[in-house]
Amino acid sequence: MATVPNLSASRLHALANPRRFLAIARPLTPALLALGAALLAFGCWAGLTQTPPDYLQGETVRILYIHVPAAWLGMGGWSGLALSSIVFLVWRHPLAAVAARAIALPGAAFAAICLATGSIWGRPTWGTWWQWDGRLTSMLLLFFVYVAYLALARADRERDGDGRIPALFGIAGTALLPIIRYSVLWWRTLHQGPSITLTRSTIDSAILWPLGFTAAGFTLLFTAVVLMRMRTDLARIKAEARLRRRAAA
Repeated sequence: MATVPNLSASRLHALANPRRFLAIARPLTPALLALGAALLAFGCWAGLTQTPPDYLQGETVRILYIHVPAAWLGMGGWSGLALSSIVFLVWRHPLAAVAARAIALPGAAFAAICLATGSIWGRPTWGTWWQWDGRLTSMLLLFFVYVAYLALARADRERDGDGRIPALFGIAGTALLPIIRYSVLWWRTLHQGPSITLTRSTIDSAILWPLGFTAAGFTLLFTAVVLMRMRTDLARIKAEARLRRRAAA
């Protein structure tokens, strides 16, 4: 029975081999960029020109095609970061740590986009740019946690750390995700309740349908950026290893 986890670990290490990863990532990155940009462009065009204004919010409802995917990717990015951190701590594979570092910056960017578009949406809808309610405050905290992770990961790399502290921080940060998810149910403030769930949507289908294209487009662009950052980080690690070998020779 002891051979089963060893076999699983060896398969995981084989799949996470940097050479195999680069062989897949090099052609996949431009393909994801092109497809993501096309889907996003079509979704934005459709959302701006092919859907009716909302009967209450008017034209301002169109910002949902940017705001909602940004919120999903801000939270989903941290989920991916935490999962990579778990893989790194359990199997000690360095590619998982590279993935976590690569996810942090685009995840922070989408969290910032979510906050910015939410404020723009809130001004005509709520009459204020900002409200300290549960959803907005918890999303702002997630952005700060992203920034803290970026600083921590950089400091750990500069001091030649083993990566465990950033990984533990990445796992601990997941405590914010359920708070963001259920904040509109726990605290009744200005922010509306959940409009889109796995089983239903309160948004009319005539307005909703372009959201699938923008969400898919942003997701593919997010993935492409992560792959590019992983490739850059691996190139940096390889270059530093060569310099160390030359210095020791």
